[in-house]
Amino acid sequence: MGTGRRGLAGIAMATAIVAGAAVTVTTAEALPGGAATIARGDCPAAREKVERLEGHITPNACAFMERQITFGEMATGTPPAPGDLAHPRVQAYLDIFDPEATLWEAGSAAQRGRTTIGTSITNSLRLAPGLTYRGTDVVADGSTVMFGQWNEVTLKGHTVAYPQIARNVLGDEGRTLQARRYYDRAVLFQDTLPESAPTPLFAGITDAGAAGAAEGARAALPAEAGFRARAEEVPERLAAWNAGDTDALLARTRGARLDGPGLAAPLVSEAGKRAYLERLFATADLDLKAGQVAAGETTTYVEWHGTVSVRDGEKTRTGIPFGIVERFGPGGEWELYFDTLPLVATQSEIGTLFRELAS
Repeated sequence: MGTGRRGLAGIAMATAIVAGAAVTVTTAEALPGGAATIARGDCPAAREKVERLEGHITPNACAFMERQITFGEMATGTPPAPGDLAHPRVQAYLDIFDPEATLWEAGSAAQRGRTTIGTSITNSLRLAPGLTYRGTDVVADGSTVMFGQWNEVTLKGHTVAYPQIARNVLGDEGRTLQARRYYDRAVLFQDTLPESAPTPLFAGITDAGAAGAAEGARAALPAEAGFRARAEEVPERLAAWNAGDTDALLARTRGARLDGPGLAAPLVSEAGKRAYLERLFATADLDLKAGQVAAGETTTYVEWHGTVSVRDGEKTRTGIPFGIVERFGPGGEWELYFDTLPLVATQSEIGTLFRELAS
């Protein structure tokens, strides 16, 4: 994704939606009750550590965020042995989860229970012991928390930084009952394995490339009130994603700047945004369901989760776990978070890439 102020993180090995169109308000203070929200003292330790925290901050949500931040900041030290659930950083990670939790990572089936989740994180930390992250844009909405983070890790001598959304549904004591992680694994290979990495899905798509710089500027239309994830709106937007209806998706986000995986900078022109979505739909047939929604004072997240079918020439790969999170922010942002790797590589090819990365 672009290198703007967003922040979220997660890698294919470790850690792990209301859509609104462009918002004209630029600061939380300008909203009703905004100044009071900023001044309030709920969960001060988390507020100090993240860039933006909005929503209904329950004690459970606060406890979750504090654990999430602790793991993100913690040094790994000596990497854990395979399956070493007693390693201090593995313990800090497992403290986030309920004993019966499920964790869905990009492109794979959900993991269940602390033993399975802990074994997975040991593998992640062995591959990337230097993984750290900071909280960026976080919205809590009751028992749902969308935790934006910015990950940084060193792989084969290259620093790789990327955003992630960690979507969590919380239970008792703020421990995660169900987690999903949204990030693009393809970024792990672009600089570290340049000869082996697949061609990026959205290569060549920019405002200038899609419509020409001058035309792109003219095509940036005024913001209009758009999708707010009201009950009656969710089925319509879900249907648009599943049908590959670019017109419907753009109509409800007119004037917003689109950022997403594979973009060096957000797209502002209608032509650029259309080219991006059409590239996605030319490759993938989505079969998604409505997931969680989290709405704050200025920021809203909407989650769509299910499977994708990918067209590889004359062949079609079906039933691939897939999901998208949309973020609508206070400055007219429309951001998408999803994994492009299974759209450009088979599961066998992905396994080969990770083995090469670990060698």
